Formats: sequence, C-alpha cells, structure tokens
Amino acid sequence: MSQKISQSPQLDSNGLRQALRIAGGCTLGFAISKLMNWPNGIFFTVYPMLLLGLVPTLNKSVVRQFFASAAFSALVVLILQGLFSHLPVLMVLIVFACFCILFYQMSSGSGFLFGALGAVSLSIQLHFASYVTGSSSIYPLILSNGIAIILTVVIAAVMHGLFPDVTARPGRAVPTKDKASIRHEVLLCSSVATLSFIVFQALDLQDSISAQAASILILFSLCWKAAGIASWQRIIGTLIGCNAALLSQLFLYTHTDFLLFPVIVLWILSFIFSRFHILGGGPPGIGFGVLTTFGILFGQSLAPGQDLIYSALYRFSSVTVAVVISLSAVYAMHRLLNKFNTTRHHTYD
Repeated sequence: MSQKISQSPQLDSNGLRQALRIAGGCTLGFAISKLMNWPNGIFFTVYPMLLLGLVPTLNKSVVRQFFASAAFSALVVLILQGLFSHLPVLMVLIVFACFCILFYQMSSGSGFLFGALGAVSLSIQLHFASYVTGSSSIYPLILSNGIAIILTVVIAAVMHGLFPDVTARPGRAVPTKDKASIRHEVLLCSSVATLSFIVFQALDLQDSISAQAASILILFSLCWKAAGIASWQRIIGTLIGCNAALLSQLFLYTHTDFLLFPVIVLWILSFIFSRFHILGGGPPGIGFGVLTTFGILFGQSLAPGQDLIYSALYRFSSVTVAVVISLSAVYAMHRLLNKFNTTRHHTYD
C-alpha cells in the first residue's frame, strides 16, 4: 500500500522575494554600520528586520508610520532625559502615557506599524539613554537612531527594487473590536511595558537590552491568550537564535575582524530563518524571534576582538526570565481588567 510522503511547505514567489529582502536588508545595514564604525549597531541591523519582516509591502503609509514612530520615540526620550530624569515618579507616568498612545494605535488597527515600531524603539532608546553618564550626551544616541531610520527606509526601497513581488498581495482586514476590548488591550500592554521599564531601571540591567525588547515584543499579540503563545515562541526563537550565533562564532573563530565573513554568515542565517518567519503567515513567531535574537547579537556584540559566546548564553537566560515575568504580569493584569465591564476583553474570551 503506497503511502504519501509529506513535503515540507515551500515559499511562493512573493515569499521568496520577501526572504531575500529581509536577509539583504539587515546584512546591508549591519555592513554599513561596521564599515562606518557607527555606534549602536543594533539599530542598523534590527530595524531593517522589523520594517521588511513585519510588513511585506512598502508604500507611503508604511514609510510615514516608520518615520513618525522614530520621531515620536526620539522626542519622548529627549524630553524625559532632559526635563524629568530627576523626577522618577513623573517619568514613569509619562512613559505609561506614551505606551498608551502607541498600544492604542496597535489595538485600534489604524496605525499598527507606528505603534509596534514606536514601542520597540522607545523601549530600546530609554534603556540606552538611562545609562548615559553626566560627562556624555544623549544626542549621539538620538542621532544614530535617526540615521538608522533613514538608512533603513533607503535600504528597504532598494530591496523592494531588487526583489519586487511577482503578484499583488491581498489586503488584510482589520479586526473589529468593541471599546471595552480596546481599553483592555491598551491598559494591559501599557502597564506591562511600563513595569518592564521600571524593573530594568531599578535593577541596573544595562546589558539586558535583548531581554527588555523581548518583554515588549510578546505584547504585540495584545491579549493574554495570544501572549502566552507568543512568549513560548519567543523563548524557543531566542534559544535557536543564540545557538545559531554560537555556531557562527565557532565558524568565524578569530576572523570577526574581516567584515566579509560575518556579513556572509549573517546573510545565510537571515535568509534561512526569514523562510520560517514567512511560512508562519507573517505575525511575529519563532522565526521572527530567531531573526531579532541574532540580529541583536550581531549588531550589539560582534566587533573585532569580541565574541558572541558570553553574550549568547547571557541573552538566552535573561530573555527567558524576562518573558516568564512579563507573561505573569500579563496574566495578572488580564484577570484584574476583566473584573470590570468597561475593560472586559470580549474578542478572545
């Protein structure tokens, strides 16, 4: 009796081109930042992953939301660090209000990309800015982020020009939500994101940027049930991403100072795991977790004379702890908000 042999899913023509865009975009951003010796290489490596991975198309609306998210987060960081850094309680309240604005855009569907990119950018910049000493300035951080944003849009345009879609993509319908569910999602995500900001500042976790980013990325699902799945996927993605970075370090050995080698390795890894991300249907899953994990590792930790081994091992343990704590906070807030009619979540319950 003949048995059917199941075949692994394959990318369609559009999916293949999107994978090529993601791999080429993040690799080009990484290479330029290293050639120019620019600080904060994480921006130049991860931003192209976000822009090319979260949205498969590039149009005026996408570009506007991308620039608006960068301007919003930069303005907030400048105001907070310049005027309210000595007032921690007021600073926390302003951070909470800013996250409310960003997650409202995501929950309502009117500006999901603006909210998502803004939340990640604001979290990362607040993390870096809080460790700026009195003798240094916050402006290089803002400047490098601004350059990374402009360069990312240019890179995205080049990648879409080199690898355009073959067929038109169908539009995605925005799910309809009642006002109580939107309030629930906004308050839940903003509270957990603000709690993440407080914890990482209070414990002085300067080298845990990946863990803080992970605590924000699992909130993209906006609700408790989906956040549980996203958290598990994030942990698995981080584990795979860290192991991929470790294997690449063993392959590179002491040749990280020759830029061509890490560029080739980054492109290969990005292309492989972009495939898994795209086959997952587009939302951030295991494949996207892998991408952003080794993107952060390459952008932040890979430099001549440096290796990824300690960074990868520390990053996996810190991300796991951060995700577990964040998920616990999501569940607690979900239960609390569901006790009130005005903030009860109806969409997934």
